Amino acid sequence: MRAEHENIFEVAVREYEPEKDRAGAEAVDRMCDVGPTGAVSLFTDLLGDPVCRVRHSPAFLMLVAETCGEEGEIVGLIRGCVKTITCGRTTPRPMIGTASGGGAAAAVPIYTKAAYILGLRVSPSHRRMGIGLKLVNRIEEWFRSKGAEYSYMATDKANEASIRLFVGQCGYAKFRTPRILVQPVYAHRLSLPKSATLLRLSPAAAESIYRSRFSTTEFFPLDVDSILHNPLSLGTFLALPEGCEWTSLDRFLAGPPESWAVLSVWDCSSVFRLELRGAPRLIRGLAWTSRAVDKAVPWLRIPSVPDLFRPFGGYFMYGIGGDGPEAAKLVRRLCRHAHNMAREGGCGVVATEVAAGEPLTAGIPHWRRLSIEEDLWCVKRLVDVYGDGGAVGDWTRSPPGNSIFVDPREV
Repeated sequence: MRAEHENIFEVAVREYEPEKDRAGAEAVDRMCDVGPTGAVSLFTDLLGDPVCRVRHSPAFLMLVAETCGEEGEIVGLIRGCVKTITCGRTTPRPMIGTASGGGAAAAVPIYTKAAYILGLRVSPSHRRMGIGLKLVNRIEEWFRSKGAEYSYMATDKANEASIRLFVGQCGYAKFRTPRILVQPVYAHRLSLPKSATLLRLSPAAAESIYRSRFSTTEFFPLDVDSILHNPLSLGTFLALPEGCEWTSLDRFLAGPPESWAVLSVWDCSSVFRLELRGAPRLIRGLAWTSRAVDKAVPWLRIPSVPDLFRPFGGYFMYGIGGDGPEAAKLVRRLCRHAHNMAREGGCGVVATEVAAGEPLTAGIPHWRRLSIEEDLWCVKRLVDVYGDGGAVGDWTRSPPGNSIFVDPREV
């Protein structure tokens, strides 16, 4: 029976054409969002722009799979982007005949051109016909044409079909298991401790700090300046201990205080909206009650569940970092500020994604029931020769670091 279907449906893979394909692509996205009967499902509304989740990357592409014939039907789609990121670090050796100065040389980043796959969708009526494999193969061809050395993707560790396709058929390897941390936005503002000073940095100052302190972090984007100057980036904020004064960027870079923390905020609500469907009436009623009480008596600071059962937006915290014994406490201060920004922006959640071993996780407020403790990232080497990233060897076999830099353009 399956062979008969494969003969009936011939599928062509081509580049997405907005005017022609928008309705069909949105239909496939909607069909793939439907969850099991009786289960709570997360729906995504791309606000009429199927390319929105890759549009802000340096190079991006969306492909569609269309049935052949007079009335071609879009039955699959895939999105991807290419950028230059950090895949490792190295410590330069002093040149022969030069003085080392008695101190260890600073590590420098090793960059590679990497591609990211997201939004692979195949219509439920056309699965198990090789369409997903065809889409992946075609977009990997485009990745190679753009000079990408690696391709990576993220999936739910429970998504067996996705793992079978990418790991079992396409040669990807399980690579990293970061955590997605989500906090609901309450009806009341969160108080900000006075034991820390919060500063808003200019995009130029933020870029200098990120390049100076985080350029050797895995997945750090070489074009971080483009991210920070993007209108969707709502600001970068630096937290310093009480009594510590900010004098200048140069002095901070030359000798930062014992403890400090930094965080940036990205507006996902202008790109897409989310909605939980299928929740029992009891759960929705309890959530409504918590919001009503929180609004009526905000001074009680009762944590309330936002209305996630209608379309809602969120802010994403990225570039979280810091140093010193008080760093986690300062990160918590920054996260509370991000929560208040999200509240003013009418959002339902504020979220971030961090490495499994991120030392600052203790300072990031989140609800366990809304978070994903173990996301799964898989990676594949696309070329046989080593480019600029060759100094790290085969990146797919490298051990995980304590931190990663999650690009908000790919959320």
